[in-house]
Amino acid sequence: MGSEAMSPHVMKKLAKPMLFAAAIIWGTSFFVMKNALDVIPVFYLLAIRFTAGAVLLAAVCWKKWAGFTWDYLWRGAVIGAFLFLAYSVQTFGLDRTTPSKNAFLTAVYCVIVPFLYWAAARRRPDRYNILAALLCVTGVGLVSLDGDLSVNAGDVLTLICAFFYAAHIVAVAKVSPEKDIYLLTVFQFAFAALYAWAGGALFENFPAQAFLAPAVCLPMAYLCVMATTVALLFQNVGQVWSDPASASVILSLESVFGVISSVLFYGDLVTLPMAVGFACIFVAVVCSETKFSFLTAGRQKERR
Repeated sequence: MGSEAMSPHVMKKLAKPMLFAAAIIWGTSFFVMKNALDVIPVFYLLAIRFTAGAVLLAAVCWKKWAGFTWDYLWRGAVIGAFLFLAYSVQTFGLDRTTPSKNAFLTAVYCVIVPFLYWAAARRRPDRYNILAALLCVTGVGLVSLDGDLSVNAGDVLTLICAFFYAAHIVAVAKVSPEKDIYLLTVFQFAFAALYAWAGGALFENFPAQAFLAPAVCLPMAYLCVMATTVALLFQNVGQVWSDPASASVILSLESVFGVISSVLFYGDLVTLPMAVGFACIFVAVVCSETKFSFLTAGRQKERR
């Protein structure tokens, strides 16, 4: 990897810009995917995206292949299944709701993770996790409930996808110790692509004509190259060379950038209750991910 040839000082300076770039890329991918769904069915869109991501990442990380062992296959199959479920349900949800709501409701996974860890590893959530959960429920209600207190199908699917994203994170924590995360990611992409190709073959018609349209090629290239491969590399490298609290806050901005780009480029309308709900979810994510440690860190520096 290129980061191995750079000095630690340079990498620390590049870490936060890389994390910001990853958050921006993922945030803008919501409205790009929304447009692509107009012409490409969900499973085939994901199949192409993950296939391209697996091939590109395998090429970028070619030196890592020296460490391959056969257990990467079952590990990749397990976490690839959770990744496929999360992306599939999220994309079906995106097809039935707005990109901005899809972006923020997906971010709920950050709040769910500590409670799944409790079930999987008997590690009880702390008071910050409880506070985050309460804020998150309030935010979800404000974002999702219509005037008649009904919830649309897209929002429900997006909340389900948040659970699968959280399950994916817990699964990665279980199967990734002592394994190279880049090589493991190649296999999870490959298996997610395999599941998506199977889903497309069973339930959808391949949109051959759609790929002849120039308007489709550019969004798909963005999703395959930028939103899948480049953003993932930026996240992994940035997290290595940045403190966890800062990295979590920066990456949580994905949902904020998702709303901004959806309003600017897709024409989403954000009502006052939705804006308050977005704020509640964002604070909940920051609370769950950082426990507001960045606030006490500033005070400690002043004392010194």
